[in-house]
Amino acid sequence: MAAAVKLSAVMIMLVLTIISYPVSADPEPLQDVCVADPTSAVKVNGFVCKSSFNASDFFFEGIANPGLTNNTLGATVTQSNVGQIPGLNTLGVSLARIDYAPGGLNPPHTHPRATEIVFVLYGELDVGFITTANVLVSKSIKQGEVFVFPKALVHFQKNNGTEPAAVIAAFNSQLAGTQAIAATLFTSKPPVPDNVLGIAFQISTEEVENIRSKLAPPKT
Repeated sequence: MAAAVKLSAVMIMLVLTIISYPVSADPEPLQDVCVADPTSAVKVNGFVCKSSFNASDFFFEGIANPGLTNNTLGATVTQSNVGQIPGLNTLGVSLARIDYAPGGLNPPHTHPRATEIVFVLYGELDVGFITTANVLVSKSIKQGEVFVFPKALVHFQKNNGTEPAAVIAAFNSQLAGTQAIAATLFTSKPPVPDNVLGIAFQISTEEVENIRSKLAPPKT
């Protein structure tokens, strides 16, 4: 009986330890810094550490000013992740700035490796995410307000106003990853078979090709 009570106490302590441990989307760092060396041929989960570093490895000014929004979607994302700030390697955080022209859209997409929280710098946006139960959770947000998009769920932001808008987005990953739903399905290489897309969306092969032609990146 005493042994059973002792085992139960140990299991309770183990469960409490597990659920109280802070959860991060990325592995925990094992040293103070591990500045990314993207030129290394060694493949690891993240990036190999550079042998030396300086303050510039932890600095980026690219989100200080608005990004250009003169594109098809009327919105642009300026990343501020480990690709721009090598010092973020192993630290499990990153930012992005998203700018929207009037009517601009950051189309439905997911971040497979991170939860996202946005802070509105200026303007107003209609935002939302879709749960795995196919429920849309949406809200209009304005300057100074925040909204959270849970990890890996499809979400979007739309500027339905007459003035530009912008947000700062934060992620609990050094490299959240982005899969834009339409572009992923219709512009993959090699392409998803026409009959797969046709049946999934209940459209004809001709309509599949028409959508592909509209979403295809411009030829250089």
